[in-house]
Amino acid sequence: MNSKVFLVVRILLGLMLLVFGLNKFFQFLPMGEMPEAAGNYFAALSSTHTMTLVAIVEVLAGLALILNKFGALMSLILMSVSVNAVLFHMALAPEGLPPALALLVLNLLALVGYKDKYRDLLKG
Repeated sequence: MNSKVFLVVRILLGLMLLVFGLNKFFQFLPMGEMPEAAGNYFAALSSTHTMTLVAIVEVLAGLALILNKFGALMSLILMSVSVNAVLFHMALAPEGLPPALALLVLNLLALVGYKDKYRDLLKG
């Protein structure tokens, strides 16, 4: 991947994660109406502090990608958040699917950009 394209992907993904992660703490972005099942699921995750953990991962991953420190590691960890966001929106709240898909695509592009860092991990 071209280094300038990777830089743009890394910064966009980092900013997206930082904004949405901080929003889970400070609620500065308006949250629209959610279907009842999605609201119940989200409430259950919030009551067990799982959403706090997700917010911490998002903020740390965002900072790591913006600062280019441990970005390869955080991109791997972030895949679980990205896939779960897509599955949540596909199953329970389809109106939020485009941003979740953007997160997943940017995360996949970041993984491709860091592919040389994973070479030893993927040896048979």
